[in-house]
Amino acid sequence: MLIADPQVLDVVRTHVRPGVAADAQGTPEQARADASSSTADVALLRDTANLVMGAARSGKRVVRAVAGDPGLDGYAADEMVACAAEGIVFEVVPGVAAAVGVPAYAGVPLRDAQGTDVRFVDARTADDRCWSEVGSSDATAVVSATLETVAAAAGELVAAGRKPDTPLTVTVAGTTTRQRTWTATLGTIAQVLKAAKVLPSPQGAQPVIAVVGERSAAAQRDQLAWFESKPLFGWHVLVPRTKEQAVSLSDQLRSYGAVPSEVPTIAVEPPRTPQQMERAVKGLVTGRYEWIAFTSVNAVKAVREKFEEYGLDARAFAGIKVAAVGEQTAKSLIEFGVKPDLVPSGEQSAAGLLEDWPPYDPVFDPIDRVFLPRADIATETLVAGLIELGWEVDDVTAYRTVRASPPPAETREAIKGGGFDAVLFTSSSTVRNLVGIAGKPHNVTVIACIGPATAKTAEEHGLRVDVLSPEPSVHKLAEALAEFGAARRRAATQAGEPVTRPSERRPGSRRRARS
Repeated sequence: MLIADPQVLDVVRTHVRPGVAADAQGTPEQARADASSSTADVALLRDTANLVMGAARSGKRVVRAVAGDPGLDGYAADEMVACAAEGIVFEVVPGVAAAVGVPAYAGVPLRDAQGTDVRFVDARTADDRCWSEVGSSDATAVVSATLETVAAAAGELVAAGRKPDTPLTVTVAGTTTRQRTWTATLGTIAQVLKAAKVLPSPQGAQPVIAVVGERSAAAQRDQLAWFESKPLFGWHVLVPRTKEQAVSLSDQLRSYGAVPSEVPTIAVEPPRTPQQMERAVKGLVTGRYEWIAFTSVNAVKAVREKFEEYGLDARAFAGIKVAAVGEQTAKSLIEFGVKPDLVPSGEQSAAGLLEDWPPYDPVFDPIDRVFLPRADIATETLVAGLIELGWEVDDVTAYRTVRASPPPAETREAIKGGGFDAVLFTSSSTVRNLVGIAGKPHNVTVIACIGPATAKTAEEHGLRVDVLSPEPSVHKLAEALAEFGAARRRAATQAGEPVTRPSERRPGSRRRARS
């Protein structure tokens, strides 16, 4: 059972097994509170101790997730005391407090080799004595405040003896892809936030971490701001692939600082007439084929499912040579227990496979037939090329690709309205289907295509292609988009302009982002 603070619920829930979520019986929803209401949060967290103990008494294993470190969370301490009083055994897993983690993500070290003192201040509860002690020292001060109150906290430190020109950094939404950091001094922070147009704002109650002292100097942060300087930091990238296909690609995009959104554009269904596929699979077992060629993960999946239907496994491939196009196709075969004999040495495509495919030789090849399981919309390039090399080909429809259902209205509006910073197109069909089910991406959205054919289809649909992958690989495509983002960031920095995301260029986007 998961019981999580509202701030961390969505993050933690992505790591929860489906069974655990089902057993929660509405607990995640109970953990949601109105973030703008401190009264609601306090009441909720007080009730949480009873929720934890009730679940534990019923025999459930409970995970209680808090924001930051439980040792610095007063409510978590109360919950532990309550559990101990009831004889409920618990373990504590230390976390990283926001006051430590956020400066690290902002590129602001709190100490150096000389051992500078560090003082932590919560502006909500700090009294005059606290401000006086911190203000009269030269320690690095880490202040927890809000956008609205950070300038007042700076004023307290100046009144207590800190110089107005003492460097200061303020970070909002720290450790997330919404993170933003401003560099100023104690005396100028109010003007800096006003000039950045983040104040006044209804978002003024957002928590911030401010670091006061020489460690937060602008020159040093420029060198150490590793997180916000990622090439696609904060970019919302649309990945029009199924969730299963997009996992590794989405992970790669996250490593560049992006926020991927997976939108299926096709659905895979069995062929309308399965008899041809059934005969081909039986032919594999009876020795009808010398080769089988897989051009997609879906083809591997279709054959594997048919094998399982007949009670077969990877041993049925004994004596048959196996070819695969693409690293993901080869990986899915290996997971099935089959190591491909042939993968294109160059371009990962049907043409690349044909360049390496051996011609039929009646002396060395006892059988002249190739089994080619593929989609119903596949091109004839591979079939024609194999026939030209002297092979007989059983070109079999292993699965059908149909247009997926439209995404939610919110996603469709984001696509058409410029809410996405980039779209990755991995085939011509993803272009056609995305436009068909969701509409054409806004002209501020960066369009990245996996190859010339896909780019041509995008242009035929009125899209401007900004990024073209140097190789027909989804990972090379993501790399190319990251290089585009890095070049865009460098150009803005060299021109002395703020680094913005493509979606922030659309009319009214800045105003809406601040509202």
